Amino acid sequence: MELRHLRHFVALAEEEHFGRAAERVFVVQQALSSSIRNLEDEVGVALVTRTTRRVQLTPAGEEFLVGARQTLALAAQTVERSRRAARGEVGRLTVGFVSGLAFGGLPEVVRRFREVFPAVSVDLRELTAQEQEAALRGGLIDVGLLLLPVRDPALASLPLWRQPLVAALPAEHPLAAREELEIGDLRGEPFVFFPRHLRATYFDQVMRWCAGAGFTPGVVQEAIEIPTLLSLVAAGVGVFLPIEFFSRLALPGVVYRPVRGAPVVEIVAAWPRAGQARPTVQAFLEVAQGVLSPSAAAEP
Repeated sequence: MELRHLRHFVALAEEEHFGRAAERVFVVQQALSSSIRNLEDEVGVALVTRTTRRVQLTPAGEEFLVGARQTLALAAQTVERSRRAARGEVGRLTVGFVSGLAFGGLPEVVRRFREVFPAVSVDLRELTAQEQEAALRGGLIDVGLLLLPVRDPALASLPLWRQPLVAALPAEHPLAAREELEIGDLRGEPFVFFPRHLRATYFDQVMRWCAGAGFTPGVVQEAIEIPTLLSLVAAGVGVFLPIEFFSRLALPGVVYRPVRGAPVVEIVAAWPRAGQARPTVQAFLEVAQGVLSPSAAAEP
């Protein structure tokens, strides 16, 4: 049974006339008549009664009309859903992100994506960069938000956001009175920081920056989470060099100051390089770049 037969039948039932129904579905009357006969042969019962003036449905035809309309409506919905899926407008998307983005960047991107694509279910997973690369390879997440570099050659990446490092200081620290610092101003200060194995690239970038100013930071306390590190700063344990968007996490006792010549950290989206990006991933990339880099056009 073909959908065109159902369309022909519905048109005939509603027009009650072969000529008008044929015009409505853009076929000649003979073709419409043949289509209805084929349909009746397939169903095995008469669906219409034919008179010289009009066409009427049999009781079987009345019942068949209900199902025919439902089938055509479902077919149209299925086609539209497929088209929306091809545009990335429906489906499911699993996004990995490094913890810091929860304080800036990620909320804005996810909020905008849900506004534009409300039919896409978004699942968020907080993972380190290394965990994201493994999850992307294993198909556990669809797209990841992490810091450069992306080491796995099997992953494609798209730059989204560039953020400088800043100094997080105890509010009562003498340097807090300045509007801008030099990295050399922190020589001799106790530092709090991540363990290197968790943020190797970030850690090494800070160490190189300080080495360029002639000193090695003395890390007196390590912690895994950003709020913990900032709480240590507030307690006067040490200073910290976070990415600028962490300054959105306002904690009593902590002030943030720009540092002249601070290195810039680049946040990127990553996804499996093989094949074309899934439509939902493509849609997410376009939204993310529009939110985080309004002047750039997405080219995943």
